[in-house]
Formats: sequence, structure tokens, C-alpha cells
Amino acid sequence: MPKARVRDVNLNYEVRGGGDPLVMIMGLGASSAAWDPRLIEELARSFTVVTFDNRGTGQSDKPDVPYSIEMFADDAAGLMDMLGIARAHIFGVSMGGMIAQEFALRHAARVRTLTLGCTTAGGAHSVPPPPESLAILTAPREGVAPEEIIRRGWPLGYTPEYIRDHRDELEAAIPRLLEHPTPPYAFQRQLEATYTLKTWERLPEIKAPTLVVTGAKDVLIPARNSELLAERIPGARLYLIADAGHAFMGQAREEFVRVFVPFARQHPIG
Repeated sequence: MPKARVRDVNLNYEVRGGGDPLVMIMGLGASSAAWDPRLIEELARSFTVVTFDNRGTGQSDKPDVPYSIEMFADDAAGLMDMLGIARAHIFGVSMGGMIAQEFALRHAARVRTLTLGCTTAGGAHSVPPPPESLAILTAPREGVAPEEIIRRGWPLGYTPEYIRDHRDELEAAIPRLLEHPTPPYAFQRQLEATYTLKTWERLPEIKAPTLVVTGAKDVLIPARNSELLAERIPGARLYLIADAGHAFMGQAREEFVRVFVPFARQHPIG
């Protein structure tokens, strides 16, 4: 994968497919390798798909300095500059959805559509995860085998039934996810960045057509957060995937594609 010098870091990225650009922003502690390859393949049939490693993950630089949601949003805009993309469909999940909110507010003219997946506006207007989910998310990572960290996180992303029925598939993905693991310090920097999210008061300023989507059984960022976002953003459409959790884009890939692709195609960039 090539790298682009964006502001103070080198960002690892990949471009696939053809059509209007779609910039996909991954969540907390995860590189672009966390996207389901089948999802990327399907979306690349309709869009020029841009995936990249946020600072602190994958093959991008990992400076040990404070991060912020604004910083991540400006990174994404800088990468678009380097790729010559003036305007794109923006899709972010989890922390990537926080980044996408800030992107839509800071770089409004560059957003054709906005899709917010399994995310939150944070702060006093958010619905926190249950204590058991928060305990898994914040558990110490130092000295824990990377593959065990991934397995430990499965209940945050998937329903118990999905883990039971797809364990072999989840195990098979571990080598891909661990090819360039996120160091514990960089994970902590990203986690701290989520505390800098300050979009709630400004959400009504978002003018781009917006799709808010999540798994109804999300135990990391409860679905009520998506409902609040959809209520707050003018004209936003809410879609809940009934039997999916936080990782709906993999667990319910086909259903998500059936919803997302027509939505984005309704708003061509031209």
C-alpha cells in the first residue's frame, strides 16, 4: 500500500474500484485491515474506495503525542488533498464515525453524503456502554498476547450467536489484523482522543444527506446513540440492523450494502 505525507505524518492508504470517491474511516485502535475485504470488494463495484490507516494504526506513523478528533478529521482532508479528491462520500464507523461528524462540520464542502456507523456524539448527550463492555474496552493491554486482545474484543463487536456460529471465520481473520498491530500507547492515545469529541451542539449545522446506521444489539455504543444523532442532524435517515452488533458492517454486510449503495447513488458527485 502506498503512503502519503499528510501534515506531520505519513498515512498508509489504498484506492480500489471506480466511480465516485468513497472515503472510509475506521474506528478505535483498528487499521484499515479491520474492514471486511468482502465489503471493500462489493463497494468497489460502485465507488472508488479509499481506505487508510488513521495515525497510530497499521502502517501509518504513530507519534506518541496527544491526538484529537479534529486532528483525525484534518488528516482525512489532507489525504483527500494528496489524492486530488475535492468531494467524496464519507463513511465512518465507531471512532471513525466521530471523525466523520467532525469532518462534515470542518470540511462541509467536501462531503457529498455522510454515513455514520455505530457511533455517538459523546458527552452528556450520549448513552454509555454497559459496565462490562467498558471494562473490556479499557482493560490493560501491556503484556497481553495480541491475538488474545482480539478475541477479548469479540463480544464488543458481535452478538454471542454470531461468535458461536462464525468462530472459524473470526479466527481466520486474526493474522490479517495482526500483520501491523496497534501498539498499546497508540491505542491509549486514540482512546483519549475520543474524549475530545464536541459535535452535539453543531450537529444541526450538517447539511449533507446523512445516513445513520448501526446494529440494534450494539453493546459498545448502544443503538440509542444513533437514534439521537439521527434526531439531531436535519433530514438524517436512521437504519437499525436488527440482529447485528457493533461490527454490523461485517456481521450484516449484505444488508448494509443494500441500504448504503442506493443511498449514496441518490446523490452523485458529478
